[in-house]
Amino acid sequence: MAQQTEFSPALLDYVRAVSLRDDDVLEELRRETAELPMGQAMQIMAEEGQLLGLLVALTQARTVVEVGTFTGYSTLCMARALPAGGRLITLDISEKWPMIAEPYWERAGVSDLIEVRVGMAERLLDELVAQNGPGTVDLVFVDADKASYRAYYEQALRLVRPGGLIVLDNTVFFGRVIDEGVHDADTVAVRELNAFLLGDERVELAMLPMADGITLARKVSTG
Repeated sequence: MAQQTEFSPALLDYVRAVSLRDDDVLEELRRETAELPMGQAMQIMAEEGQLLGLLVALTQARTVVEVGTFTGYSTLCMARALPAGGRLITLDISEKWPMIAEPYWERAGVSDLIEVRVGMAERLLDELVAQNGPGTVDLVFVDADKASYRAYYEQALRLVRPGGLIVLDNTVFFGRVIDEGVHDADTVAVRELNAFLLGDERVELAMLPMADGITLARKVSTG
């Protein structure tokens, strides 16, 4: 039985050549993001963006919530997969990042599907539950401060409908989760959430050994 293949730069180039469906808008947004301080570290891979769009389509999502906008690349990929009349609510602590994203959303023709909310994500998520009720979202993508991941996960679980999907980014956190000498708040939070998720019977679970670790949690109860 085949095990995990080690992907060399050449093999990654091959995968991209035969599977990545790119365009000028996506490429230019990645390029602008890469020029920002910490931009390359915080930007998701193009392949992950394409996967997010596919997940939105597969779940037939009409309402998506994103925790952590940054420069809006993942927002763009998911919004493009929404049907007419769909809605993507993206949350960020700062309004400066969505301002970078907005011209690209306009160019892609999806700005009317995207609503930006600025503030502390825990408060904004609570407001969404209060305004729309639990079980009213099809997919939640979490890619924000790692120390709050457990709180975001629990709030996302309230928001998504049964059968809805929670996607958590950076769940191997640059490999730090297995380094016993690393005890910063972010690493500990990701490590503890991973351990918790394994036994959480409210969801079906898969962690993908892709990019910086992507965890998929499908809600199976009203939990």
